[in-house]
Amino acid sequence: MASLLATKVCKCLLLAATLLLISVATVSVSALEFNVGGAKGWVKPTGNENETYEEWANKNRFHVGDSIDFKYQNDSVLQVNYNHYKNCDVSDPISKFNDGNTVFRFDRYGFFYFISGEPGHCKSGQKLDIRVMVHPRVEPPSPAAPAPSPGSGSRSGGGTGGAAGGPPTPNSTVKLSVGSYFKSAFWGMIVVLYCSFM
Repeated sequence: MASLLATKVCKCLLLAATLLLISVATVSVSALEFNVGGAKGWVKPTGNENETYEEWANKNRFHVGDSIDFKYQNDSVLQVNYNHYKNCDVSDPISKFNDGNTVFRFDRYGFFYFISGEPGHCKSGQKLDIRVMVHPRVEPPSPAAPAPSPGSGSRSGGGTGGAAGGPPTPNSTVKLSVGSYFKSAFWGMIVVLYCSFM
């Protein structure tokens, strides 16, 4: 009798572990790396470009876990807050990179702002603002950023270039994450039912 019960428990645990692995495998997401500026890289615009850095960013969708690759020579990349981005102010960056091949990984959702550290480059258009969206399978962080001060602009990210006034409004991206919970609950019920009738 004890042997039969042990066999039943082992089968149930094996089934539960298998279904958990299948569920995790379908929930895993792959991160993408984007080359800023394409083949030309991170350079001061001349005015003859087919698209600006802003147009390039607007036609791509960035998610938590993705990264952007800045390739440049005799230049730098500054991560700044919204006000420094808007005014091309290089005086107090959040981060400064000058290695010629900077890969920046997005570890949260919200807005990220980048400008060139070279004099005059930002005012010529060498600046980039990127909206990082919540990945369909990634939960948004629970603490919300403080609301932007009045008149600071609709895309304000506050003092550190964070999310615009808190969590994003629900959209299809956020709603998709609920599906993984239902899938996990469904498979959990299958295991319970299977084990109770064994």
